[in-house]
Amino acid sequence: MEYIYGAMLLHKAGKDITSKALNATLSAAGITVDESRVKATAAALKDVDIEKVISETQIASAAAPTAAAPAAESSGEKANEEAAPAKEEVKAVSEEEVSEGLGALFG
Repeated sequence: MEYIYGAMLLHKAGKDITSKALNATLSAAGITVDESRVKATAAALKDVDIEKVISETQIASAAAPTAAAPAAESSGEKANEEAAPAKEEVKAVSEEEVSEGLGALFG
């Protein structure tokens, strides 16, 4: 996994994901580098549009909790109790109350 993290770091920095750059990044992080894995990772990511993959992953991640909800319902009562924590009510606070609270911070 650290090889992918290193590649993502290089991508975020705007650098090319090459074997040399990935090796340097992982070494700087104190990771013992396996040259064959570095070369394989760099080669596998050569023609990948990383921005597209990241955006697709974010969409899939947003949809995942919705898909997981039916599984919790079928697990029984205990799953239902754990799945939905109690919601706290939001109390409207006046500006006066806010300024009093801030005054307490500064004595």
